[in-house]
Amino acid sequence: MLHSSTLQRIFLMLFLPRVLVFCLLFALSSPLSAQGTKQDYLNAATLRQRTSGKVLNEIIEPHWVPDADRFWYRVRTPEGAWQFIIVEAEKGSRKVAFDHDRLAKVLSDEFKRDMSSRDLPIKALDVNADGLVLLTIDDKALAFDSESGKLSTLEKTLPPALKSRRESDRNPRQRDARSGATSPDGNWTIELKEGQLVASSKDKKTSQKFETNAPFQNIRVYWAPDSTRLVVMNTKPEQEHIVYMVESSPKDQVQPRLKSHQYLKPGDKIASTKPRLFDLSTQREITIDDKLFSNPWRIDRLRWSSDSSRFSFIYNQRGHQVLRVVGVDAVTGEAKSLIDDQSKTFIDYSRKQFSYFLDDRSEIIWMSERDGWNHLYRFDAKSGELKNQITQGEWVVRGVDRIDVEKSQIWFRASGIDENQDPYHIHYCRINFDGSGLLRLTKADGTHELEYSPNGEYYIDRYSRVDSPPVHELRRSQDGQLICELETADISQLEKVPGWRMPERFVAKGRDELTDIWGIIHRPTDFDPSKKYPVIEKIYAGPHSHFVPKSFNRYHSAHQIAELGFIVVQIDGMGTSWRSKAFHDVCWQNLKDAGFPDRIRWIEAAAKKYPFMDLSRVGIYGGSAGGQNALGALLFHPDFYQVAVADCGCHDNRMDKIWWNEAWMGEMGPHYADNSNVTHAGNLEGKLFLTVGEIDTNVDPASTMQVVDALIKADKDFDLLVVPGAGHGVGERPYPARRRQDFFVRHLLGVEPRSR
Repeated sequence: MLHSSTLQRIFLMLFLPRVLVFCLLFALSSPLSAQGTKQDYLNAATLRQRTSGKVLNEIIEPHWVPDADRFWYRVRTPEGAWQFIIVEAEKGSRKVAFDHDRLAKVLSDEFKRDMSSRDLPIKALDVNADGLVLLTIDDKALAFDSESGKLSTLEKTLPPALKSRRESDRNPRQRDARSGATSPDGNWTIELKEGQLVASSKDKKTSQKFETNAPFQNIRVYWAPDSTRLVVMNTKPEQEHIVYMVESSPKDQVQPRLKSHQYLKPGDKIASTKPRLFDLSTQREITIDDKLFSNPWRIDRLRWSSDSSRFSFIYNQRGHQVLRVVGVDAVTGEAKSLIDDQSKTFIDYSRKQFSYFLDDRSEIIWMSERDGWNHLYRFDAKSGELKNQITQGEWVVRGVDRIDVEKSQIWFRASGIDENQDPYHIHYCRINFDGSGLLRLTKADGTHELEYSPNGEYYIDRYSRVDSPPVHELRRSQDGQLICELETADISQLEKVPGWRMPERFVAKGRDELTDIWGIIHRPTDFDPSKKYPVIEKIYAGPHSHFVPKSFNRYHSAHQIAELGFIVVQIDGMGTSWRSKAFHDVCWQNLKDAGFPDRIRWIEAAAKKYPFMDLSRVGIYGGSAGGQNALGALLFHPDFYQVAVADCGCHDNRMDKIWWNEAWMGEMGPHYADNSNVTHAGNLEGKLFLTVGEIDTNVDPASTMQVVDALIKADKDFDLLVVPGAGHGVGERPYPARRRQDFFVRHLLGVEPRSR
């Protein structure tokens, strides 16, 4: 039997206009406490400040003692004092470096000024074999005897502490072939004169013109190691595509100012670079058949073999469906494909391209998604034969930190390697070139960041989750074994902030009913589970990464929206990166999808578990690609989303920057128009608020204005805010951000903002 409230809703949906239905359903829902009030706005505006300084020891900064396996760092005590800790890595000991009160007293006597034990101005610190504490203050070196309390002066100041080596998000750099006008033997210089290539000899003091197949424009020269041959990378320039904008209210003048900049968009003619091979002894060009690299997006990483018999380069084909290593015989000019990755969708060259040439071993370490997951492979650099897959499994390599050629080892980052954890957590690993000996350096449930000691023998592992504060551990690089626990961030003061809570992680199945979709839930500080709350999604579905926070943070920008009386969610749907290739491929020529089928199922699953989430009132907001997504929610899924705020959106991928859009959309075709918010503007339902900066150089502001034009032609109501003199991301400025809050309060809570 149907419940009476259910019958009421069915009756209303069938017989009353939609707007009236919304109003009556709002009235039938559970009573709400006052929301959207002046106090709510004040709480939202001050939450960042109210939580500031409430987390102790979230980050520690190790200072390694030169030529020693020791380091020191400072921690903040609950009383607000700084305390110095010294760690001896080899012994696995961690202790307070000295009696802070006692040292402060003798330092005050020494320097004839008051020194507080809460904040000693120590620049360098060490403990010698005799147990004396060595320190530098005001460029004065001192020794402190903890037992006697005596202070003595040293002749020399302590050497500066060594910095740890933090593994960045960049892959290890490797030098390409030597480029430059002068040959390696110093005898020849190459010049470009009136479009002709000229070689000048220092010994013979003569100049010779090369016989060429075509004139030159912009060149870069790569010499063979033996100086007998050279490759000239000849570049034909890109087309001119000037974007004009009017700055309506310049600060330095009354009249508007016309601004312009070069800005290529999808389909434009890009700069084209191709290699040309020359023999110095004959002054002739050796023809290379370019069928393996005929349509380049980019050609780079040119390298000569040590014996000068051949050179190679990486070819990224426009459209991003071909990425290959091409080898060229230096005598015949014959080109051969050594490594050839091809995809029916796209190759993520901007985030998942890595190559390392092991010249002495004639091998190449190569990153590829050829088996459906982002992994590392080892190829023979001469034949192109695959020697072995180095990493494998249903997880992804996130990046390479170090290549140890001597030990034949790779140090890398991975996600999804632990099936019992969030698949986006970053873990650190080591593996041998042949794929054996996989060692996980991090295992704890969280996303990790490492700092290695200067000699690389130790590392500090810092890990956390959105719902778990940071932990710092000292471990041994050789085997990943724990040496000692250093610190766990203290959030006790943060937990005393009224209503503060960490986001909740939530997992639900995606559109295929098999794949886990991960996201988080933010609640307001005055949250009451017995009440009903509208739901707002903060969206960014750009395919270049994933975007739901994974590490601990005392404050997320989504909190500010939640404080007004909303449940705010963040979700990584299909089409975003760092899962399987199939998961990522959903975005291919299909950016309007934005993972919405997964997002909607996720929100519905969360609401099933948490009845306080009211799915009759759902909003969404985002900027840039997220702005495109936010408007797309009302165009393609108006049965679920009713209110959207879209900031500086790339609403039509033909209007946005070339590299980002062609990376996922490929070369121009009818799919560009089909994915455009402009094309579908007439489908708008619900409440829409558009914001844009008038001089946005990241996303052409005309992209927003063309949506406006289409909405007007379709006779659709919407709100628009154009901010004079503003650039990209204007929606996060105070005034547009406050207007965004007002829009949600007015249209989801049904009250006039700040009216009470």
